[in-house]
Amino acid sequence: MTNYYESIIQLRPYQEDLLNFVKKEIEANNIKISKEIHTKHGVDLYISSNPFAISLGRKLKKKFKGEVKLSRSLYGIRRKTSKLAYRVTMCFRLSQTDQP
Repeated sequence: MTNYYESIIQLRPYQEDLLNFVKKEIEANNIKISKEIHTKHGVDLYISSNPFAISLGRKLKKKFKGEVKLSRSLYGIRRKTSKLAYRVTMCFRLSQTDQP
């Protein structure tokens, strides 16, 4: 397991079925999880693909009826292409009506 990651998936609040759905999607798309942190309010998954995190946000919004927030932060310049490299954070928050 390496520390490399391109994006963070934040799931708020913690729900077992939501986390299981996300892990199945990650596994089905051959994406690597470099870190999994359980916080007071939910779970943070550090993964190796920006485009996957963005598409997962759309799937979660359809299936679980919540709110998706995307943000990005600059973390360097790619050596081969000299383009700016960003890390994406996708926060998915369940709506109040879906929470137990």
